[in-house]
Amino acid sequence: MKNSLTFTPLFLAIAATIAPLAHAAGSNPSDGFVEGSHLNLNARNYYMNRDRRDLHTDDSKEWGQGFIGTFESGYTQGAVGFGLDAHAMLGLKLDGGGGTDGSSILPYGSGSGKAPGSFSTAGGTLKMRAFDTELKAGDLFLNNPVIAGGMTRMLPQTFRGVSLTNHSLDGWMFEGGQASFTKLYNQSGHRRIGTSYGALANDAGSQHMNWAGVSFSGIDGLSSNLYASELKDVWQQYYYDLDYTYALNEMISLNPGLHYYHTQDTGQSLLGAIDNNTYSLHFTVNAGHHSVTAAYQRVIGNTPFDYIAQGDSVYLDNSQQYSDFNGPNERSWKLKYAYNFGGLGLPGLTSAVSYISGKTDLSQVDPQSRGYSAWYSADGKDAKHWERDIDVKYVVQGGKAKDLAVRLQWAVNRGSNGYSAVDRDVDEYRVIVDYPINVF
Repeated sequence: MKNSLTFTPLFLAIAATIAPLAHAAGSNPSDGFVEGSHLNLNARNYYMNRDRRDLHTDDSKEWGQGFIGTFESGYTQGAVGFGLDAHAMLGLKLDGGGGTDGSSILPYGSGSGKAPGSFSTAGGTLKMRAFDTELKAGDLFLNNPVIAGGMTRMLPQTFRGVSLTNHSLDGWMFEGGQASFTKLYNQSGHRRIGTSYGALANDAGSQHMNWAGVSFSGIDGLSSNLYASELKDVWQQYYYDLDYTYALNEMISLNPGLHYYHTQDTGQSLLGAIDNNTYSLHFTVNAGHHSVTAAYQRVIGNTPFDYIAQGDSVYLDNSQQYSDFNGPNERSWKLKYAYNFGGLGLPGLTSAVSYISGKTDLSQVDPQSRGYSAWYSADGKDAKHWERDIDVKYVVQGGKAKDLAVRLQWAVNRGSNGYSAVDRDVDEYRVIVDYPINVF
């Protein structure tokens, strides 16, 4: 029987702790509305080349210049302070490649298939602070395991709604909120919140998403998060993680960790029946400037692990540059090596190489699934795919160009029958240049 409540008892218990904790500590001094203000500008140049080799089409090549301006005010004086945040974004097309073809840097073209020459958006947020609690309403930059705006393209994703955050207890953070609309990272306007893999009717999305969570970092080297969320009439999703870093000596440390999601359909079940448990385990050995990570990930359920459209709320170890390795009943393994070239006298230069292999039995996937049938076919009894990633980044350490970052990414993905064509044979290259400027 479907749960008719808006939230489960666990969700309500977490949410109920947030407001009372606001009175657990005294008032914090404020820097003032003007004195505490900051204005930052980030100029991001982004090139993406995505070659879908299975489709035998021309490469999807897009190149753009983005500008992201963010203003954050301080708070007015007093026990209850008020403030205002605002942002403006502009994306310019430098090369549309004759059509976007879904590479997602620029807006999707209309009849001609060509992206417009520019697109822009702006938004604002009213905020209030009392004691150690902050309330925001408006256009939000969200970043937590159940609703995180996509930050991996030219412009970031934002959400329109309300959020509440509390830091009354040392080592603890409590938060909750509701979002009704999202601005996707390659669009100007707002739309209802959808999911990355599910096909909602008429692409209308859900009416809203609610979430609540608690984070703990009060023990040196240990962090943990517990979140609950509801995407109305689609799913209830729960998340837990535990991460610990143990230093053997000044050179060597060990880092085991766990991520776990449970997702189940709720309300009108717009994506059909969902009963999905997904987890990943990792173990990292850091030795000086070297690190080696081994990870295992498992999806239990006849639907993929799904998350908010274009978002980054997929806190799983095997979520890579191209694939998330999140297919129904999929098992995947990863080996990653990273090196910091500061050990060779080149501070600011880092690199990583990863290899991931996944396999699953897609014959159990329901071909009539309203939400996910387009992604998989029942002939993939022994479906397999793998991905190889190379990531190199350099951040300027000083001078007038301090903090300018150049990042090169290369991903190769290969898949067998059973997966959709877009999740099979793909080569993808990215060149990203970020130049952040602190205006004041």
